[in-house]
Amino acid sequence: MTSLAERLVPDELWELFRRVVPPTEVIRPQGGGRRRAGDREVLTAIVFVATSGCSWRQLPPVFGPAWPTVYRRFAQWSKSRVWARLHRVVLDELGARGELDWSRCAIDSVSVRALKGQLTGPNPTDRGKKGSKIHLIVDRSGLPIPVAISAANTHDSLALQPLVQGIPPVRGPRGPRRRRPRKLHGDKGYDYDHQRRWLRERGITPRIARRGRESSARLGRHRWVVERTMSWLAGCRRLHRRYERKPEHFLAFTAIATSLINYRRLTN
Repeated sequence: MTSLAERLVPDELWELFRRVVPPTEVIRPQGGGRRRAGDREVLTAIVFVATSGCSWRQLPPVFGPAWPTVYRRFAQWSKSRVWARLHRVVLDELGARGELDWSRCAIDSVSVRALKGQLTGPNPTDRGKKGSKIHLIVDRSGLPIPVAISAANTHDSLALQPLVQGIPPVRGPRGPRRRRPRKLHGDKGYDYDHQRRWLRERGITPRIARRGRESSARLGRHRWVVERTMSWLAGCRRLHRRYERKPEHFLAFTAIATSLINYRRLTN
């Protein structure tokens, strides 16, 4: 029977994580003390927190390490950008297998409530309550490529250029790495001429709905994939509401969620 740890962190995912995690000193030079918790044990506990949505203090003792140890390691790895590197490693594996379709990408955002911290602001769609936004671009099949966060009152159009520039160079089955889609679909929140010009200058064909001239349903034939990806993100229950004061910790949970989404495609 498969254990909980094996379900949360399979061997293939652990091997990918080992490529990006910094080495740790296991032997204490002065001797004595407690045994340092293994990275795989800690990673399993972090994935459980991300997917179940429980708080750090509610972490079950079945995982071994106590919650302060897990949280400290999570903070260290977030500061070292381990989660961002894991996301890129999984993307490279997908690209090398030809699983990424760059012919038609889509951009969108989703707002979540936030209790505190930086990069929060009044959410205009939630009666002005504090919140944050998750921005992402997905490929034609809905696999998330870049991801970013902002305050909830940040206009979607302001995130377009940083998000496109944040697309990492991804391996392909052959040839050089790629970081630009052929087309980019967006809703009317991105309807600005300067954004279209900026995309065309970079060889990207904009497919953005025009306010007052085009029906949202017309582009919905292609944009539904990014909305489905938003529902996939909801499978990471820690993203239902932002509890993290530090934005890098909330961004870490979004990177964990996107890495898990992309990893599932690798194993299908």
